[in-house]
Amino acid sequence: MLTLFIKLILAHFIGDFLLQPQKWVVHKETHKHKSKFLYWHILVHLGTLILVLQANFSYWLGILIIIISHYIIDVIKLHLKPALNNRLLFGLDQLAHFIIIALVVSIYEPYQFTINSLYNPAFLLLITSLLGVTVVSSIIMRTIISKWYLKEDSNDESLENAGAYIGMLERLFVFGFIITQHWEGIGFLLAAKSVFRFGDLSKAKDRKLTEYILIGSLLSFGLAIVFGLGYGYVLEMI
Repeated sequence: MLTLFIKLILAHFIGDFLLQPQKWVVHKETHKHKSKFLYWHILVHLGTLILVLQANFSYWLGILIIIISHYIIDVIKLHLKPALNNRLLFGLDQLAHFIIIALVVSIYEPYQFTINSLYNPAFLLLITSLLGVTVVSSIIMRTIISKWYLKEDSNDESLENAGAYIGMLERLFVFGFIITQHWEGIGFLLAAKSVFRFGDLSKAKDRKLTEYILIGSLLSFGLAIVFGLGYGYVLEMI
């Protein structure tokens, strides 16, 4: 099952990203279903599927499903583009393709999956830990450091909500390093963050910004370590 899934994902990556020039994308967005490049794109996908599956036509039904569904999904995406956020549309488009691929794999190699597997304690623990290290930690940090206000927080040059997203990503990295027993990765992440923050710290007129950044960083890394260690401890008890 895994081999077939990887092959179909590889074919998708080659056809949808590697072999789709920007010129084709622009033409499709302009002419939509009338664009000749839409059909070239579908033919490229057909070719990559045949190549990756080594011309094994016992998969003909799966190939047909993927090709037809890919055309339908792309046409819907092109017509929805003016109305929806581009990032949302891209995510939904890729999600739809992956769902179709998963369904095709299940035709040839049925999944051993039941709804009860979602209530497996190990899976629930992972979801809980991921929520804790991202959303919950962000709220905890915001509550703790809300007593301090620096004008840098309202800097118009900063991207909207960039700090929150950076914090979530760094905590996910720390959490991942801990549960995979790669503690040295945390040191690398700290060093990399220090390098990027050096410019802000060197320009600070007093030590308030330095202290503010240090408190935020230590809180962020501390929460990630707590959730990471907690996950490992509880997992051993399950």
